[in-house]
Amino acid sequence: MTGFIAWLIEKAGRRPLLMISSAGMAISLVVIAFAFYMKIHMSAVSHIASILALIGLLAYIIAFSLGMGAIPWIIMSEIFPTNVKGIAGSVATLANWALSWAVTMTINLLLEWSTVGTFSLYALFTVFTFIFVVLCVPETKGKTLEEIEASYR
Repeated sequence: MTGFIAWLIEKAGRRPLLMISSAGMAISLVVIAFAFYMKIHMSAVSHIASILALIGLLAYIIAFSLGMGAIPWIIMSEIFPTNVKGIAGSVATLANWALSWAVTMTINLLLEWSTVGTFSLYALFTVFTFIFVVLCVPETKGKTLEEIEASYR
């Protein structure tokens, strides 16, 4: 799968794949939230809810693999100017791991609060990610590092 994604990144571009990935992740999280809603409020179809949750989870993994898994690391290495690339990359990596830690530490608390609410909240954050990509992330496909750096001046 990784080889296919690497080929796809170069063919389709980073920004479109990030938009597809974040939209797919948001839709998948809404499907998972709906599956939990069905399990809680529509007990007659709880077997369908389990299948729907599994489909949502598999779709989430695929959507994440299409873009959000690798492309942020690629873009990070491309958009930072050479003179701050090391420090900026370190700060971005620290932010990534800090947020991963925050999700890991809060998921059980959120799930105890509400399973539907937890996945709805994650879907909302993923929608914000989609908006951020649309508004702020440049396309770097086919550009040299010098061209990318010049576009920020």
